[in-house]
Amino acid sequence: MPVSLLTYDPQPSVVLDAQGLPLAANPALARLLAGKPLSHVRTWLPGNLNELISACLHQARAIEQVEAHSHEQIWLWTLIPDPQNQCVVARGREASSEQLAEREAAKARRLYRLITENTTDLISRHTPDGRFLDASPASWTLLGYWPERLRGSLAQRLFHPHHLAQVLRQARDALELDGYHTMTYRIRHQAGHYLWFETASRAIRETYTGAVVEVVSVSRDITARIQAEENKRRLADVVEANPDPVLFIDPVGSVSYLNPAARRILGLEGGNSLLSLADFLSPQDLAQLKSVGWRNAEQQGLWSSETRLQPLNGEPSVPVSLLLLAHRSTAGERFFSLVARDMRERELREAQQRHHQDEMAHTARLITLGELASGIAHEINQPLAAVVNYANASQRYLQNLEHNPDAVARVTQGLERITLHANHASQVIKRLRGFLRKGRRTLQPLDVSDVARQAVNLCAWEARERHVNIEQQLPEILPLVYADRVLLEQVLLNLLRNAIDANSEQQPGQPSRITLQAQVMTSGWLHISVQDEGPGVTSEQFEQLFTPFYTSKAEGLGLGLSMSRSIIEGFGGELNAEPQPNGLRLCCSLPLMAVIKQQQEEEGT
Repeated sequence: MPVSLLTYDPQPSVVLDAQGLPLAANPALARLLAGKPLSHVRTWLPGNLNELISACLHQARAIEQVEAHSHEQIWLWTLIPDPQNQCVVARGREASSEQLAEREAAKARRLYRLITENTTDLISRHTPDGRFLDASPASWTLLGYWPERLRGSLAQRLFHPHHLAQVLRQARDALELDGYHTMTYRIRHQAGHYLWFETASRAIRETYTGAVVEVVSVSRDITARIQAEENKRRLADVVEANPDPVLFIDPVGSVSYLNPAARRILGLEGGNSLLSLADFLSPQDLAQLKSVGWRNAEQQGLWSSETRLQPLNGEPSVPVSLLLLAHRSTAGERFFSLVARDMRERELREAQQRHHQDEMAHTARLITLGELASGIAHEINQPLAAVVNYANASQRYLQNLEHNPDAVARVTQGLERITLHANHASQVIKRLRGFLRKGRRTLQPLDVSDVARQAVNLCAWEARERHVNIEQQLPEILPLVYADRVLLEQVLLNLLRNAIDANSEQQPGQPSRITLQAQVMTSGWLHISVQDEGPGVTSEQFEQLFTPFYTSKAEGLGLGLSMSRSIIEGFGGELNAEPQPNGLRLCCSLPLMAVIKQQQEEEGT
């Protein structure tokens, strides 16, 4: 190895034998060692030095830019073989700053490439006239074009014609003047439809002249945002035009917005009057809203209730169906809207419907009593005949009072019998008058057993005439239900008479039985059923059993069961038919009064 190579080499150099032992160092390396032994140079050399020397000598070639780390320094070594002397010259340079800078630059390049290749925004470069120089892969996701397809093409050929002239003029002027421009426009997708884009562009200028030589743009698809804003505008128009009152409120009860319908129903004139819920809701409604409404709206998204609004101009209260809706803003904040549907028309319609139903029920009762006329006459004639007989006998005893010592006792007994039968006749007439009562329905607590027995009494003579025995399985004590006595009695009488007709149809002139049963269910309902021994119904008849004007009787109107179901549903109950192996079972289900009260208390709290 020439000594001059080591002596005058400006780079630190060291001669290494085939085993990697340092033999000599040039002055540049000696200065770095600063008096340390030559063997210290091994700490600066690569860790796999022996392998490198072996490869260098066997292959007779130099190995360049081998990196080695020593503490916080980075060294780059070049190994030059001398096969004749079986040694290697290792020339090195300390490259810590250079390597770190290169690594940071490489990291920045990788990060830039990663961002460019993975960002959902389209990053593109353009000539000043708008021609694509390059584009990120997001061009495929957003526009359906790969970057290769866009290079060299004009961006404006994708613009919507409506925006083309205005957008280009504004962009050119802004980039020339300010060097920066943001624009919103429509651009055509490769599939043919248009998207809304928002593009921020920055001009790259020539250093000396300041002329724009390139434009870098970042574009994003804002179609969803534009559509959301358009939907929001349309929704605002709908809310303004909505015939139902709509209010925006907060949990403390303040009203921030009322649509025109809300102002009308609350009797407010124009202006931006600020209200609270307490101005038009009752204390009970406010308490229910506080205890139940806000919580349900928060958890389930909505809460509904029926109440009345009190207009601020002194007008009568308005029945409404309230719907409290909970919403969440993009920032996560909760806000609420209150929709109040005006129920005045429904309330009037329901009142008229109840009136018509009561009129029809009264007419049906008149028809029923007309059909029971012979039985009613018998019920009244029997006690009246007995009264006449006992009165005649008492007169005869009075005429023989002087000769018959038992006459006084006989007359007393006769008067007691007269009173008994007269009261019986009076009870029959009272029952008929009560059954024929006309007027508004009166809901009250009722013992179903008592009502059922009264219905049995009204049709008892008809049942006897047709040899039908009504077996009453009615407990002495039953929980109360909430209903109108006359209407409930009418329903049960209708079910009993239908059962009597069915038995007579199946077994004319033969003894038969009807079972009238009442029982309390664990679900909090009371079931009262009437089961006959008739021919039953076919599947087609069963489907239409409660259809108005449908009847299998030659002289029937077909309104009995449909009217009975409407009456029971008006009490919050149900009327259903259940086919049996022999005959048909009609079951009337009514909620117990205690259950209704408990539900009302739970709703109130």
